[in-house]
Amino acid sequence: MPIYEYQCSACHHTCDILQKINDKPTSKCPVCFQESLVRLVSAAAFQLKGTGWYVTDYKNKETSTSSASADHKKTPPAAASQPKDSA
Repeated sequence: MPIYEYQCSACHHTCDILQKINDKPTSKCPVCFQESLVRLVSAAAFQLKGTGWYVTDYKNKETSTSSASADHKKTPPAAASQPKDSA
């Protein structure tokens, strides 16, 4: 359920109220008890940024091992073909 921010136009009291999306907006101020409460437009409490939370939080183990083996295959050919010293 979302949390809505309200402000009373009579006493200027602000409060947060937990309501269902389908509920009608509350109009009675909990401080002065007048019918002057107005719902404010406010920013969401969370933000989704970047490539996605599912990529970093719920990574498939099969995908991570295949990417590790793909990184291993990216070894430069010059370093892999150098002869080893037997001394």
